[in-house]
Amino acid sequence: MKAIWKGTVIAESSETKIVENNYYFPPEDIKDKFFKPSEFTTRCPWKGKASYYDIEVDGEKNEDAAWFYPEASHAAKPIENYVAFWKGVQVTE
Repeated sequence: MKAIWKGTVIAESSETKIVENNYYFPPEDIKDKFFKPSEFTTRCPWKGKASYYDIEVDGEKNEDAAWFYPEASHAAKPIENYVAFWKGVQVTE
């Protein structure tokens, strides 16, 4: 699977995991240069507290467009630190 924003592949993996119709990419398969830590957080009742990244490509920023669970709940441990996308990031084969 590939995650693409603004025509640029920002993550690519054959080891994604699907949870609630979202593809989660292993942290080692995201291209770090496009990801900047965000202060934004949310809480999922069963996965725990989510942290976010801003995505930056060619000087354009997509705020809080990627999220992950740094300390996932027991039920969500298989996706701990895996990264998922929204806000216009296309995930495709």
